[in-house]
Amino acid sequence: MPLSSRHLPLGLLRFRTVASRPSRISSPPPPAHRSRSSHLTHLPRRAKAALLASAVSVCLVAAGTPPAPLGVGDRLYPQLGNPGYDVTAYDLSLTYTGRNTEPLAAVTTVDARTTEPLEHLNLDFAHGTVKSVEVDGRPAAFAGAGEDLVVTPDTPLPAGSRTRITVRHTSDPVPARGRDGGWVRTRDGLAMANQADAAHLVFPCNDHPSDKALFTVHVTAPDGYTAVANGLPAGASRTGGRTTWTYRTRHPMATELLQVAVGRSAVVHRAGPHGLPLRDVVPTADRRRLEPWLARTPGQIAWLESKVGPFPFETYGLLVADADTGFELETQTLSLFEKGLFTKPGHPGWYIESIMVHELSHQWFGDSVSPRTWSDLWLNEGHATWYEARYAEEKAHQPMEARMKAAYGASDRWRASGGPPAAPKPPVPGQKIGIFRPNVYDGAALVLYALRQEIGRVAFERVERAWVRLHRDGTAGTDDFVRLASEISGRDLGTFFQDWLYGAKTPPMPGHPDWKPAPAAAKSAPGPSVGKGKRHAVQGREQGATQGREQGAARSGSPHGRHGK
Repeated sequence: MPLSSRHLPLGLLRFRTVASRPSRISSPPPPAHRSRSSHLTHLPRRAKAALLASAVSVCLVAAGTPPAPLGVGDRLYPQLGNPGYDVTAYDLSLTYTGRNTEPLAAVTTVDARTTEPLEHLNLDFAHGTVKSVEVDGRPAAFAGAGEDLVVTPDTPLPAGSRTRITVRHTSDPVPARGRDGGWVRTRDGLAMANQADAAHLVFPCNDHPSDKALFTVHVTAPDGYTAVANGLPAGASRTGGRTTWTYRTRHPMATELLQVAVGRSAVVHRAGPHGLPLRDVVPTADRRRLEPWLARTPGQIAWLESKVGPFPFETYGLLVADADTGFELETQTLSLFEKGLFTKPGHPGWYIESIMVHELSHQWFGDSVSPRTWSDLWLNEGHATWYEARYAEEKAHQPMEARMKAAYGASDRWRASGGPPAAPKPPVPGQKIGIFRPNVYDGAALVLYALRQEIGRVAFERVERAWVRLHRDGTAGTDDFVRLASEISGRDLGTFFQDWLYGAKTPPMPGHPDWKPAPAAAKSAPGPSVGKGKRHAVQGREQGATQGREQGAARSGSPHGRHGK
């Protein structure tokens, strides 16, 4: 889901106070039910730290010069994420008023372990009002610095200590000016699309996929609404015309994969392979119309399990949003789909199913095994595109070799415009496709095709299964994949991958000396066309160019267009 730049006017992050005396902090009552579970954009966020006075009369307590915003140094999003600690769990409470134009009252609790001594602890947060912060139950000073919330506990935190940060804030569903991502306003409520760098537009967090954590989410909404989130339900309680739903994940998750949705929805349950609980969330009025598509998920899971091994999570399902997103997104255990994919005319049935398989594939590639850096995105999108294409070939007789040949013809052009698959160019300010371009979709699937040609089908399939098994619930990068493929094939594949992943030009395809890059002028060459539009692949729809669908392909070139961004 190609999100645009992370640059925001400082006013989008509003701080009511630098914490001092709790009695001076004005905050809404917490949601009715709340439990605790224990666990990179190219634009700089180094604008001056700003403290804006509250609309109400609240004294500001000076905390000295706020520290500068930090980042983990990701090449594509250098200011995203924060060093010095590892988050083990998030507990997020949200209260929805029934109007998707109004801020949600929220409480975010972050359980973390420090990895170095910390006088200040930074969280990514850029679109809401912070009302108070506590560290281990004691009020803490806080300030804004760029897109960071800088927290100063009353006592420095030693390395190796466990700490709990509690932030009372609002979460604004109205899009930040010049930004995409975060909350998605649907016709009957809200959903979420955080890929790649927008979770911190919703809640304070360490917003980088290298720091995965467990999640507990509580959502309170008026009668008539249903709330869902990642993972499995952990209870619901009704008080005074409102219901609070609680969901928990059993596996760690990156912040970009958080899904929270509220709407006038029906939850449809069924069993998947081996009794896997499946639940789909759909607009109540469209339940019957969507059922034929939803019923295909068990077979799609079984097909993918036959290729790469057991499904990696506790549940799965589709969240069908009544919104014009132009993309789909692989949010963990509950993939986001635009209703129009299934209901608007023009999409062949095989194409719709291939998009479903694309998002499903991400549960293994991108969710269970998350990218260590955003330059490793090709491992997510390349694999999802690969299995999308294989499914279309096996189930709908759409020849994969023809698709790969077309991609080969376009590959030099993609590399020139977006960079090589493992060294994508940084996002461009205001360009919605962000880093989700064709080079990390069909361009990356082309690398996998070349690898299979180079080492043979048997060795390639061993690599695929070993990859998701060895790195389940963790993060992994390009070097890890190169090392594994070399080990299993019994060959040093360093030069092969260097050329295919980092070269400015596409190398010769093993076994296909007749394949040639298309001339530079042949811009209408067939094949997937714009990028991750994570979904509607603009030109390549009939070719399964998922690359355009997920985040809205050119519409967003991200998660397949957005794909899972």
